[in-house]
Amino acid sequence: MPPAGPVVGLDAMVELPGGTFRMGTTDTDGFSSDGEGPVREVELSPFLIDRYAVRNDEFAAFVAATGYVTEAERFSWSYVFAGFLPGELRRISPRPDVTPWWAAVTGADWRRPEGPGSSITDRGDHPVVHVSWDDAVSYATWAGKRLPTEAEWEHAARGGLDQRRYPWGDELTPGGEHRANIWQGRFPVKNTREDGFAGTAPVDAFPPNDFGLHQMAGNVWEWCADWWGTDHPTGLVRDPAGPAAGPGKVMRGGSYLCHDSYCNRYRVAARTRNEMGSAGGNTGFRCARDAD
Repeated sequence: MPPAGPVVGLDAMVELPGGTFRMGTTDTDGFSSDGEGPVREVELSPFLIDRYAVRNDEFAAFVAATGYVTEAERFSWSYVFAGFLPGELRRISPRPDVTPWWAAVTGADWRRPEGPGSSITDRGDHPVVHVSWDDAVSYATWAGKRLPTEAEWEHAARGGLDQRRYPWGDELTPGGEHRANIWQGRFPVKNTREDGFAGTAPVDAFPPNDFGLHQMAGNVWEWCADWWGTDHPTGLVRDPAGPAAGPGKVMRGGSYLCHDSYCNRYRVAARTRNEMGSAGGNTGFRCARDAD
């Protein structure tokens, strides 16, 4: 892990006073196997959380200061949505049987999100992607921050709304307005881009929730500090940090590839997991920090 640097980005953090909120859901459109429920009371201490997901420009500053090399760079490959690839690269890149829309692309990393020939030249304000959990922790430590716990993340995403489906309410597109960068059309073959984007969007492309936090739904999955688990206490819990171990780390928020036909995990209570060393073109993070 690189040495810690100065505390950065505090002007782009929101301080939340903590308190009690109802975490989880019994939404029938949810995934019970994901452990979205039961609804339970959680009490949190005050904390700060980034207004935006960590941007490419911010991650580039971290790399320039420390020489950090991401796990995708060390592995020399990462997963890219196959529809973004030119024909030849798509043909030669292996795909998982279960999720064939992903291609394992040699040379894909945070600087080259779609592999060789791509760049982030015009995406400085987009969220950094192809970052593993360890990469995210390394950045957060250098920045004088940490990853949010899953409870902190959900409390922040709810924006003070109790048991609403999305960070802005219960309607996905209130008044016909898109509030998140997700997939429209027929997944995975046709994205109509009605929200304006096929891949990542700038971190401030959509209005914030009532806490002033942008894109807590869609755009990129965000790593949390917690190990994955699906058994939750039913009584009041204070500052939960998740299980002591698990099969992976929690990710929250959904991404630009989420679609109601198979993955409506852009709902605020939705959750998934991934292995600590995994990365992909729709995985990023935001940081948190204890209140002074």
